[in-house]
Amino acid sequence: MASTRRKRQTKHRGNAAGIVVARGRTGRKPTLEEKGKTDKKTLDKQRRQEKLDRPPTWQGAFVRALTAAVAVIGLGVLFLHMAVGQAAILLPVVLIVYVPAGYYMDLWLHNRRQRRKRERAASTRT
Repeated sequence: MASTRRKRQTKHRGNAAGIVVARGRTGRKPTLEEKGKTDKKTLDKQRRQEKLDRPPTWQGAFVRALTAAVAVIGLGVLFLHMAVGQAAILLPVVLIVYVPAGYYMDLWLHNRRQRRKRERAASTRT
């Protein structure tokens, strides 16, 4: 025997307290163009690319060398049992060596990265 009860046309709205809550979006996710903004992953990638495209600076090399010098002093005191005064004498020596070495290493890496970028751009045009 066929059922006499009709099926409901829409979902029930509301909860036990009688409050109707909006269901939100139930279809497919909108694309980036539809959203009108970029997602975090794309934004992070763009920021990294911008950072890699900036040429190196002496200030950045100095900060990196200073960090390395402090690490060398710390390792000397901890593992080589040097006195702090003896280890502090290493600070200018390490800075004199590390600052230009770090800068020219960064410059070489930057130039190589830019050259490869130009080569990739030229190969895609052809």
